[in-house]
Amino acid sequence: MSTPHINSQKNDFSDVVLMPGDPLRAKYIAENYLENYVQINSTRLMLAYTGFYNNKKISVMSHGIGIPSASLYVRELILEYKVKKIIRIGTCGTVREDINLRDIVISMGASTDSKVNRIRFNNHDFSAIADFDMLFNAVQIAKKMNIKVYVGNFFTTDSFYSDDKNILDVLKKYNILGVDMETSGIYAVSAELRAQALSICTVSDHILKKEKLSSKDRESSFDNMINIALQLTLLK
Repeated sequence: MSTPHINSQKNDFSDVVLMPGDPLRAKYIAENYLENYVQINSTRLMLAYTGFYNNKKISVMSHGIGIPSASLYVRELILEYKVKKIIRIGTCGTVREDINLRDIVISMGASTDSKVNRIRFNNHDFSAIADFDMLFNAVQIAKKMNIKVYVGNFFTTDSFYSDDKNILDVLKKYNILGVDMETSGIYAVSAELRAQALSICTVSDHILKKEKLSSKDRESSFDNMINIALQLTLLK
């Protein structure tokens, strides 16, 4: 069994998949957190692995950059591999003065400048929101682990490089916590296909302060986010 983008077999995936954007982060999670893991996808170098965490079968797969890439992988995982829960563990920017690099933000909902969700929703605005149970449980897990998290609205953009300087003022005005390129699309596909989804991100860029994590910092700054997501996979 395979799809145009995934060359895995029918039962290769767990029913819950952790999804970073970067294939190398998927590899890092498998190597450092999973036991008896095996690589189950290499098509287009969008790496996927399945292993065990606390004796539970867990899969991790990269989704690439942007709504189109993330949406097609989420759709194929749900429809073809019967995945029931998607947990995005990625990076984001922020415009909030009180949020800093390495802070963890969880998306309750995601606004967007993309037209993809409007196309799906008969040219109307679609409210792309997280699964409540997953959101609630992630916050409780973070509290038990004494990890501070921020919860609120994201802005998912199609443009990493943008000349629209006014948008930053709008994001601040509407109290946007995180800026990414995937969450709104992942939430919409999951809603359409009756799967659960949650986006947990680590702040890698402060857009207003012009601060960003180095490549080396990115390798060592995501453990709290990963641990929250892994603990979340253990809950029914």
